Amino acid sequence: MRIISVDSIKGTEVLAKDILSSSNSVLMAAGTVVKKEYVKRLKDLGIEFIYAEDEIAQGVDLTDSLEIQIKEQCLGAVRDVLIKYSYQNDTELEDIKAIADEIIYDIMNEPEVIYNLSSIRNKSEYTYSHSLNVCALSVIIALKLRIPKKKIQEIAIGCLLHDVGMIYFNEDYNSKPAESLTQKQMMDMRRHVILGYSAVEKMDWLKTVAKDIILCHHERLDGSGYPFKLKGDKIKIGARIAAVCDEFDNLVYGNMVKKLKVHDAIDYIVSQAEKKFDLEVVKAFVASVAAYPTGALVITNENEIGIVLRQNHKCPTRPVIRIIKSSTGEKPAEWVERDLTKELTLFITDTILD
Repeated sequence: MRIISVDSIKGTEVLAKDILSSSNSVLMAAGTVVKKEYVKRLKDLGIEFIYAEDEIAQGVDLTDSLEIQIKEQCLGAVRDVLIKYSYQNDTELEDIKAIADEIIYDIMNEPEVIYNLSSIRNKSEYTYSHSLNVCALSVIIALKLRIPKKKIQEIAIGCLLHDVGMIYFNEDYNSKPAESLTQKQMMDMRRHVILGYSAVEKMDWLKTVAKDIILCHHERLDGSGYPFKLKGDKIKIGARIAAVCDEFDNLVYGNMVKKLKVHDAIDYIVSQAEKKFDLEVVKAFVASVAAYPTGALVITNENEIGIVLRQNHKCPTRPVIRIIKSSTGEKPAEWVERDLTKELTLFITDTILD
């Protein structure tokens, strides 16, 4: 199974997972042959990628992907809590605690987990999937930094709610590139941190760590962030972790910024260490994320094309790949599997679309 863009559909692919609507009803069932004439309808529904089985995908297993696992377990619950809150402003958000605990439990059961950011995100679920990714990655980083378990729970809750202020806007800022916003719109969008904090400030069940993440996840070490332009140690550890995870997910999924490939987004985060982002947080982040997600098509320095079969937990930049096209453009007669932790002169130079 692998993820392909609907633009790359040839008409012979078999759908590997159900395509669901925003209300969780099945739009297209797994096992369906995805014909080319389905492409326009899928795009009209805001579906840009699908899980597919084809010849190239042989041997690729995404079933143990933590991102997919958490999304399937928790997306509906996060959506229900936030929608209920948006319609009943006097209600509490405390049900989010159980979701945070479930995510922490899943991650602690996989102590060497590498976060494989390659899931499909439909436009209708952006806010909820984004919150889940920021939460899960923040928990992994916090564990690597040996932060106490109680504080990790507070960080997880804060990350699940970090964009709660966005529900107060009628305008969908997430779908617009930042450069297209007027100065007034940009100032309005930046108010989401104040709106979110004001909404939860008097909720006694929500701890200070979580409230601070909602308010300060856009602050940066050099004072270039908002809303207070805090610098250095004035930014607390929870907000420092959330800042890296929020920025990374935005870059990979193209939220208000130019969409980047995963390894390019990682490179950007690294380039901003000690400038905008905490160095120790960035080190833990780099050790936590697959630079080349399972199922991605890659180019090697030997000019071969391969597909990522699985990750090496201790070396996120050097996965196991299968060669699907030789340097001369030919399909190998036999399955060629190459472990980049063992072949040290072989490395990935780029990822490619189908």
